[in-house]
Amino acid sequence: MRLTGVSRRYGRRAPWVLRGVDLELRPGALTRIEGGNGSGKSTLLRLVAGLDVPSRGRITGRPRRVGYVPERFPAALPLTARGYLTHLGRVHGLPGRRAAEEGERWLALLGAAEHADTPMSELSKGSCQKVAAAQALLAEPGLLVLDEAWTGLDQQARGTLDAAVEDRLTAGTTVVFVDHDPARLAHVDGVALRVEAGRLTAAGRPVATVVVEAEGPPDAPAPPGAERLSDGAIRLTAPATDSDALLRALLTAEPAWHIRAVRTRP
Repeated sequence: MRLTGVSRRYGRRAPWVLRGVDLELRPGALTRIEGGNGSGKSTLLRLVAGLDVPSRGRITGRPRRVGYVPERFPAALPLTARGYLTHLGRVHGLPGRRAAEEGERWLALLGAAEHADTPMSELSKGSCQKVAAAQALLAEPGLLVLDEAWTGLDQQARGTLDAAVEDRLTAGTTVVFVDHDPARLAHVDGVALRVEAGRLTAAGRPVATVVVEAEGPPDAPAPPGAERLSDGAIRLTAPATDSDALLRALLTAEPAWHIRAVRTRP
């Protein structure tokens, strides 16, 4: 699977969330994505999984079956855990009986078998996260995308998910993941990449960024990705190479923003 020149922004005048991502994800390879809050990690994972489309560039070679655990799993669904997993198994192409069997098997492995007939809306956060992990694994995906999938799981379930990831890698599945624990799967050979200021680099190689503070009318909507400051101004961070485009977008907005500070940081 390959990402070529992939960029993403939400709105014509919005700052770029990701810019110029070139990435090859090979079968059986493990890729860890790092970055601060709001850096674009989840956007990148959604693009990889096929839940989002690039504004520019292209993505090719995505496997037919994709397992994806989002950062925020939609728990309030009108189905039981068993019914939901059976439905997802069918979506992935499994026959009905096998879909039900695989769903039940993964619930048992993750320690949630007793919740098979519990409505999703009544599950605890931890049990719901187990269902999220189960739905991503039950159809033996060729691509597995995990956005903080371990968060909320108990120790036993985390170990089960670790082992499942290693099994999928051995079977040739491409795995891309985000997790706050730096020790997560550290014993497995893989690549660590970092999203910073919309750019993707090898972990440990920072990208020079520009920080822009701007003022506008009190009722002016803040651009996507902007941080609202206590005095009503906004702060935006972007790669230094994109500073001209960012400033132009702020100055030509309606109403226009008054630039009060621009600084570069390594």
